[in-house]
Parts: sequence; C-alpha cells; structure tokens
Amino acid sequence: MAKATDPIGIFDSGIGGMTVARAVKRLLPDESIIYFGDTAHLPYGDKSTAAIQAYSIKICDIFLQHHCKVILIACNSASAAATDLVKEYVGKRARVFNVIEPVVNYIRETYAQTTIGLIGTKQTVGSRVYEIKIEALGNGLTLQSLATPLLVPMIEEGFLQGTISQDIINEYLKNRPCSKSKL
Repeated sequence: MAKATDPIGIFDSGIGGMTVARAVKRLLPDESIIYFGDTAHLPYGDKSTAAIQAYSIKICDIFLQHHCKVILIACNSASAAATDLVKEYVGKRARVFNVIEPVVNYIRETYAQTTIGLIGTKQTVGSRVYEIKIEALGNGLTLQSLATPLLVPMIEEGFLQGTISQDIINEYLKNRPCSKSKL
C-alpha cells in the first residue's frame, strides 16, 4: 500500500519531460519526485511499439523498487505505446498517468468545432491515439497530424533558437501533406 510520503516517478525518453516534472513540483511542492530520462534510447519516436513498451516496463521496475505511488509517463510516444501495458503491469502498486489525457481534456474544453494541428514523433502520430480519443469526444474537431521526427533530437540538443531550428520547422510545415481527419 502506497504511503503519502512515497515519491512520484516521472519518465520521458530524454529531458523534455523535465517540463512536466517542474509543473508537478510547482503544483505539489511537498512531493518527492524521481525523474528518469532514458537518454540511452532517445528518441522513442522512431522505435517500435514493442521496444518502447520494454523500456517503459524496465523504468517502472525502478520506480516500483523506490516505492513510487504515482508513475507519470511524460513522453507522448511512450504514452501512446505503453500506457495500457504499464497500467496492467503496475496494477495496484502505483497509479499511472500519461500526458495524452490532459491534452485531450484541454482540447475538449477549448477547441470544439475547430481545426487543430498535431505535430509529433512518428510513433505518436502513427498510433492515431489523439485522433481516436478526440473522435470519441464527438465535438466536431478536425485534427491535422504531421510526424516531425527531427524536432525531438533538435530540442534535446538545445537547438531551440536560431536559423537551424527555424529552417527545420519551416521545412516541415511548408507544402507538407498532413493526415487530416474530420472527427
């Protein structure tokens, strides 16, 4: 049985999930957090579902050894590929959350009857998890999705400003067909 003093485990394929960890710490300042950035396998977005699931289970083993009461999957690719498996594996030993559900809830509350864009890894876009969850809302959204595999390594390497990052983003968004779904 989890104790109130047990930590929260947060993982991502790299350091991007630190944004999520900082938000959790800001909202829950008295909570202890264990962060796992799996830079050995970065990026997850170009890995198979089976590989991402295996990495996720190994990380969960570490969190369970540290008695984490909550496991937060802060990676979209791992959220898409492994949430259900992680929940089944962890069982009642910890609560499991991902980053997809809050985004879908925000979209539901903010963007009914509009067109929204999704850029993500090949794994996230290919899983269609956002399309499936948004379609279930039934609120007239149109989702345009585009896989942008170079963005994760660019961000992880710190190329956030300047011409390199802007050129890559411009190239992705210029004259590229998006997967378009009327939901």
